[in-house]
Order: sequence, then structure tokens, then C-alpha cells
Amino acid sequence: MRQGRRRAGCGVGLLAILVIVGSIVVWWVSPRVDLAALRAGPLVMEWASWRRQVEVWEGEGLHRRPEHVYRPLGEISENLVVAVLVGEDIDFFGHGAVDPREVWMVLREWRNAGRLRGASTISQQVAKILFLSAERSIGRKLEEARLAFWLERRLGKRRVLEIYLNTVEFGPGLFGAEAAAQHYCGCPARALSAEQAAALAAAIPAPGRDNPDTATQKWRFRRDTVARRMQRATWLRTKLADMTARSDP
Repeated sequence: MRQGRRRAGCGVGLLAILVIVGSIVVWWVSPRVDLAALRAGPLVMEWASWRRQVEVWEGEGLHRRPEHVYRPLGEISENLVVAVLVGEDIDFFGHGAVDPREVWMVLREWRNAGRLRGASTISQQVAKILFLSAERSIGRKLEEARLAFWLERRLGKRRVLEIYLNTVEFGPGLFGAEAAAQHYCGCPARALSAEQAAALAAAIPAPGRDNPDTATQKWRFRRDTVARRMQRATWLRTKLADMTARSDP
């Protein structure tokens, strides 16, 4: 009798595990966003971070619109591409949509200190910029990881990078490389020097507080750090050249 009950209990437990695993698989393979609309060309949507900035201004009684001009990747200075990569995700081409090493470090820090930091890949940042809230929670990080996986799978690394450079915020309401280059440097994104690129990339972690206009100590330190990394990242320029050659018709 007891043996039969144990077998029945094991059967129920196995069924529960299968249901949970099946639910996770269904959730993972069913992103509820239209990624097909992102495959090429300028974005036709007002993405999540854009809407958040507009809401902030409206709350302050300001009737403003963010600055943004779309530019294909080929019309953005390689200096800025390198600066952003070394500053935000230097191994972008070497890992998948999620960097397992960073995930493990984030979870360990969260368990020990109860604080959840960013450490997202560029693909994860694109998922957050386009679709997600700014809250920091395990649930949102999981959704970010799922969307990042599908962004890379459906669009590819090059397109994800292009979208990032056109939607990431460089200052309050300054979205994308072209708007940032014109505002801070008075030149188009394609003409940015290495020094200018480092200055722009240094604004990404806290664009509202640390940017070339505020010139805070944190921004200056990060600008100098990015500039040093750029000098050592000659291999990254080779990688970008190879990517461009493969994408040419």
C-alpha cells in the first residue's frame, strides 16, 4: 500500500515538473511583440524609453519631443561603434543574447546583497529600450533575456547593434547617435572622432546626470576609461570590418 502511494506521489510530482517545464518552454518561444517590423529601416514606433521621457516632461508641464534622427549603421562613425562596444558590451560578438558569466555574477550579488544591478548585454538593453519598464526585478530581467534572445535570432547581431545606436539615450531626450553628435559635437554621426565618440559613449550609463553638458566627475572618468579601451581594441575594428564585408551585397 505504502509503495503504491509512493509511486502515485512520484507520478504526480513528475507530472507537475513536466507541466512547469512545458509552461516555461511555451512562454520562452512565444514573445508577445512584433519583431518582424524591426527587420530593416527606421523604427516606426515610439519605444518604451522614448515614452518614459515624454511622460517625465509632461509631468513637468513641458510640451517637448525627444530629438532623434535615424541613421543606418554604415552612416555612424566606426569610432562611436567601438566606443559603445568597449563601454557597454565588449564581447558583444562573442556571446549570445545573454552573457552567462554576467548573469551568474548578478544573481550572486543579488543573493548576497539584495541589490539587482544591470550588467545587460547590448541585446538585452535593446529589449529594455524598446519594450520594457525601468524597474529592476527578476521578472523583468527574465523578460529582457527572452526578448534579447528573439531579437538576435530574428534580426541578427548587426541589426540589433544598429537599432541600439539609434535608440540608446545619450542625454535627456537625445536618442540615437545622430541626435547626440549634432547636439554635443555639432557634426553628423559619421564624422565623430575617437575623442568625441568616447565622450558620447560615456554618457550612456546615466544620460540624464552624466553627459558632456554636465561634465561630471563620473562622466570624465568614464570618458577617459572608454578612450583607453578604444586604443587597445584594434581587434574590434577588424571584427567590425569583417561584419561589414559579410553584410555587403
